[in-house]
Amino acid sequence: MPSFPPVEAVVRAVTLLECLNRHPVSSIAQLHFQTEIPKPSLVRLLQTLEGMGYVRRGPKAGGYMLTSKVQLLACGYHSQPRLVEVVAPLLDAVTEAIKWPAALAVPSNGAAVICYSTIPNSPLALLHNSIDMRLSLFTRALGRAYLAFCDDDEREALISMADVVDNPENAALQDRRSLDATLEMIRRQGYALRDPKVRPVSKTVAVPLFDGQGVVGSIGITWFTSTMSDEEGVKRYLGLLQDVAAEAKAALTAPGQSDGA
Repeated sequence: MPSFPPVEAVVRAVTLLECLNRHPVSSIAQLHFQTEIPKPSLVRLLQTLEGMGYVRRGPKAGGYMLTSKVQLLACGYHSQPRLVEVVAPLLDAVTEAIKWPAALAVPSNGAAVICYSTIPNSPLALLHNSIDMRLSLFTRALGRAYLAFCDDDEREALISMADVVDNPENAALQDRRSLDATLEMIRRQGYALRDPKVRPVSKTVAVPLFDGQGVVGSIGITWFTSTMSDEEGVKRYLGLLQDVAAEAKAALTAPGQSDGA
């Protein structure tokens, strides 16, 4: 046990970072309610973290969000993130059963980034590796599945970040009405497909992953276009993905699982 009282400023700063990590965008009122830190102190802490590059202003006035720099705080932690830890064996089982590769993606700086893939276990994969591949949020099934189901503030933040990313597939942003209609259709049907104009040699169906707080990632299955249509792929594999998503949510929300574990 420590031989001295905790440094209150450090406790507050770490508590604030933990709360910011739970939501894509947080308001001062929300942070005050969750941390019980006085609002003037919250503003000073947020401005300090903003100056250090760990926090930036959200797309709406009064909102704050973490930047990718916070990943530096975990660079010495080498255990698998909880999401990958839970989902990886489930996707491995899917690929063992159907042979096609499956993947898990999470949002990062305006893209969907693949953080786990069963390509090494699949005899039918087109690529040798897809880990860390950055996919468009607007044309790829994994990106669309996440973007459609995240909350409005996070969606606008991701769109703002993607708007400055050099990716020709992000041209879909030029027609926001069409993009919004596509995302609404995905929400109604519960799954996303890749834009058929992108990598037409293959197809992907994807669904969102949820924990107790909201959407945390997306998972998908990819197959050769020559083997089956979108409709047949959805008929065969949507249920598998939904089962994985349900099992992952149960594991992520089980008693004893803390945020960010």
